[in-house]
Amino acid sequence: MKSWHLQGLGAGLDGLQLRERDVPKPGAREVLLRVHACALNYREISILKLGRYPLPITPGAVALCDGAGEVVALGEGVSRVKMGERVIASIFPHWIDGPFGTDRAAQLGGSLDGMLTEYAVLPEEALVPVPAHLDDLEAATLPCAAATAWNALDGGLPLKPGDDVLTLGSGGVSLLALQLAKAAGARVIATTSSDDKAERLRALGADEVVNYRAVPEWSAEVRRLTQGQGVQHVVEVGGGATLPQSLKSVAIGGDVGFVGSVAASSSTIDANAVFVSAAVLRAVAAGSRAQLQRAVRVVAQHVLKPVIARVFGFDEAPAALAWYAEGKAFGKTVIRVAP
Repeated sequence: MKSWHLQGLGAGLDGLQLRERDVPKPGAREVLLRVHACALNYREISILKLGRYPLPITPGAVALCDGAGEVVALGEGVSRVKMGERVIASIFPHWIDGPFGTDRAAQLGGSLDGMLTEYAVLPEEALVPVPAHLDDLEAATLPCAAATAWNALDGGLPLKPGDDVLTLGSGGVSLLALQLAKAAGARVIATTSSDDKAERLRALGADEVVNYRAVPEWSAEVRRLTQGQGVQHVVEVGGGATLPQSLKSVAIGGDVGFVGSVAASSSTIDANAVFVSAAVLRAVAAGSRAQLQRAVRVVAQHVLKPVIARVFGFDEAPAALAWYAEGKAFGKTVIRVAP
């Protein structure tokens, strides 16, 4: 089989090495997965280009945490999945539920072998069935983005029907957060950079869209749209570039799910701004298997379709990373592994 391996933290976008090796065999309570598709996340840019990923990276590990495939072999004692079942895997295989911690921080495509491979051995406890209405390319987009979006929406202040939710931009986490929030009965305000993207966000269910190029102080518009109260939930993906305005947009007692920073910025955060927001600023480290299961359940119940921006072939993995790094995609960038 073939697989793409990380050469180390900060190795560059061309820092993947294609290797050929024997198909592995599953051990006790492990399964062998024939991987059909993978998807990219900003963590890959952080690992390869920026060299600032906060968790351990094992040089030589198989890349990517997102993937979907079919169970083709079972190790001894496996009971959670069956032969032929289509599954995805939680990116933190040992984080089943509860709070995140260092004892649960081993992650696919980082300290552990990931999914950019033709076959992968995974612990059965990490696996989640694929909703029947999704194809393999769509399913591959879920592990990181869906768990992260659900954690950002519901991992702190519980998400309730009628809540106001603010999402930023049109990356994979933001789009899934929009879809999941609407399915839960929330009202969604989205920000974007163009009228074309605004129309696409409305088509996905956004109730209001604010063009941050036309309205640089977009937090004031968010306040206006919420009768001055602010939103209960912010899915914050921009980091220093957007966090100050997210803090101005959140309601008293609200929750800012700080997913990470996808925009380069030297901005510093005013501690007083955090204090006067009277809200919770909460770092979100993707999500547990339980959170992924909850998100996938909503996807299945409401027949949600993840948005795919572009599909690359398995041999085009470096090109996929380079295209994704341009930051222009509306939705997820996917790699088809199986023909």
